[in-house]
Amino acid sequence: MRGTVEGLGTPYPLGSLLPAVYQEDEFAMRLTSSFDELLAPIISTLDCLEAYVDPLLAPLDFLEWLAGWVGIAVDPHWPVDRARIAVAHAVQLYRIRGTTAGLRAYAEVLTGGQAEVVDNGGADWSVTPGGELPGEDTPRLAIRVTVDDPDSVSFGLLDALMAAAKPAHVVHRLEVVGRS
Repeated sequence: MRGTVEGLGTPYPLGSLLPAVYQEDEFAMRLTSSFDELLAPIISTLDCLEAYVDPLLAPLDFLEWLAGWVGIAVDPHWPVDRARIAVAHAVQLYRIRGTTAGLRAYAEVLTGGQAEVVDNGGADWSVTPGGELPGEDTPRLAIRVTVDDPDSVSFGLLDALMAAAKPAHVVHRLEVVGRS
């Protein structure tokens, strides 16, 4: 939560904007200086707004808000650098969401490891409405993520995120392994 910052000055003191007759009044100058102290963090934030919306520079509490803004779940156990990279790449990842390249990139950004996604390319359809589907080639994905420390990856969260990112009708299997 943003608040006052002790000792933060403002480049636009309100007292200097008053007519000269009020600038000579001690009470008016003290009153406007108290407003200056309250407005200084707002002015500072507005002056640095582009840094606030850049995930690589934003303050940590603002980074969580940015993650929600771009629709990405950030695990509170992730290192800050990984969370910043995940938020920074979220929009690019949504462009290729549901493809094998998209799943691979998403898994790599979320884990910091190397991912391999194998799609069997199966598809089922029937020319008869409500009929049995021919063949046995159910669409399947195998996702294997290789990381330095498999225990550092929240398997449940990663599995849920992969399930949300893949096409709904495709069955998937996730495996997280360590580098050998």
